[in-house]
Amino acid sequence: MSERNTLVRSMHDLGLAAWFGGSLMGAVGLNGGAATAQSPAERLAISSRGWAKWAPVQLAAVVVHGIGGLGLIAGNKTRLVGQQESRTNTTIKLMLTALAGASALTSGLLGGVISRNAQEGGEGVTEPDAGSSSTLTGAQRAQKVLQWTTPVLTAVLIVLGAQQGEQQRPVAGLFETTLRMFRR
Repeated sequence: MSERNTLVRSMHDLGLAAWFGGSLMGAVGLNGGAATAQSPAERLAISSRGWAKWAPVQLAAVVVHGIGGLGLIAGNKTRLVGQQESRTNTTIKLMLTALAGASALTSGLLGGVISRNAQEGGEGVTEPDAGSSSTLTGAQRAQKVLQWTTPVLTAVLIVLGAQQGEQQRPVAGLFETTLRMFRR
């Protein structure tokens, strides 16, 4: 196997970037913009249509990120065996990726509930009206939390990826570190 992992690293990073950016834009831009519609039913319908259009791209981003991540694990298996810090980072990233995937999936399922009940309308996309059914109210309240959960988890994954990249830098030996201290 080549020393470089450019393809799988790019898949890992671009997939994660799309996943993070799309979920953040959806929470801020799409839901925020749809909340300004005059009709309560239109608010939910616009948001639901936008998320439905994004869903295939989000799924592709998650899959591309996952394939890239598995490729990086395979490409760095020797490093992971010998470097506890990288192994810990990878384990945490795997757990957070699973949580972010569960968050995105649950959010998508809740979006379906909101879409099917869009005619009831809402105070906002994630804020029910006083007359909303318990089904819609529950979905909107849960969505209010989950719309921020996915971008937060994927942002943490980006930071952990940056940390893991730093772990690949060569560590200076004692002589080089000591020499550098005297040069200051």
